Amino acid sequence: MTEFRALWLAHVLSVAGDQLARVALTVLVFDRTASAGWAALTYALTYLPDLLGGALGGLADRYPRRSVMVVADVLRAALVAVMAIPGLPWPVAAALLVVVQLAAGPFQAARQAVLPDLLGADRLPVGQAILSSTYQAALVIGFGAGAAVVAWLGVAGALWVDALTFAVSALALRWGLRPHPVEPVISPTPQRLSQWAALVAGCRLVARDRKLRSLLAIACCCGFYVIPEGLAVPISAQLGGTGVLGWLLVANPVGTVLGALLISRLPRARQMRLLGPLAVLTSLLLLPTGWSPGLVPIVLLWTLSGMCSAHDLITQVQYSLAAPADQRGQVIGVAIAALRASQGVGIAAAGALTQVLAPTAVVGVAAAAGATAAALAATAWARAAWSRRSPVGGTTPPAAG
Repeated sequence: MTEFRALWLAHVLSVAGDQLARVALTVLVFDRTASAGWAALTYALTYLPDLLGGALGGLADRYPRRSVMVVADVLRAALVAVMAIPGLPWPVAAALLVVVQLAAGPFQAARQAVLPDLLGADRLPVGQAILSSTYQAALVIGFGAGAAVVAWLGVAGALWVDALTFAVSALALRWGLRPHPVEPVISPTPQRLSQWAALVAGCRLVARDRKLRSLLAIACCCGFYVIPEGLAVPISAQLGGTGVLGWLLVANPVGTVLGALLISRLPRARQMRLLGPLAVLTSLLLLPTGWSPGLVPIVLLWTLSGMCSAHDLITQVQYSLAAPADQRGQVIGVAIAALRASQGVGIAAAGALTQVLAPTAVVGVAAAAGATAAALAATAWARAAWSRRSPVGGTTPPAAG
């Protein structure tokens, strides 16, 4: 487990670095421009590179996965150090942060691709639960801690701390993780695909494989249940002001942490059977939000939805195991890009709907659509898993929902 501990430490430092960079740059832009609009736009831009970064996941199939993560961390440390230079124009700092976030794509793909090799099929759900819980906990405390560091050290000092987190992460991976080179499938006509060809091949593999395709469809349903997070500010205004915003923002992450801890303790066969029902419930539990029942019921429903959303752990594990080892990085990169796209489209569409509907009503509409989409995706996955005689070895197909 020494290697997993090194990977976990790198994960913690990477998440901390990402959050700290976002907060520091947002404060920098607001200080320089006195514009909340520019500050919000700058923060939103930090998520855009995930679309392109996911496409770079194929690097984890071309080079040793440890090398991909170490190089990504060293690059991010160097770029953040440049951002800390006093007097650097804020548009330049924003552009550098976009590149920093872009490097996160291959890092995440390499990390996910190496997990099955480290843990094996039996321990993979537990390891994934630990990483997911760590990430959600970081989201709960990240903004407060990031703001405190910026207030204590200033923007430049916070960015130097950020650069240090990436540097320490690189060292932890370099000395705590084996290289994990990719062992390609032996072919009579071996050839090294270009990055674009690898991306296309990854997309084709996902599109043609029923199990991968249906699992990715289940995962992309997050585009529906992420909408409450995107509308938390207007919903808080609808419910009584910004004083309730904190409760709305922490409800889902807290639920997800609890759900991950519970799901990781279940036998693998039961996890498989629960995947479909939990995918449907994640959106369905948000449906009563549409009637604006009040703060306490909404927080409770969002927390329960977060607990059910921990089905993502099962989805990620099954997706990683279903992907061919020599294409796992690119296949995971395709998933990262698809997830970010679904989240972005979902929040953008929800924002447009708020022009004609109350924010809580928009969540209700999204919940109904999300539950329907999840039911269809779960049915497709159950059929694909049953046709392959699911690896749990039982004779009962997993529930579709």
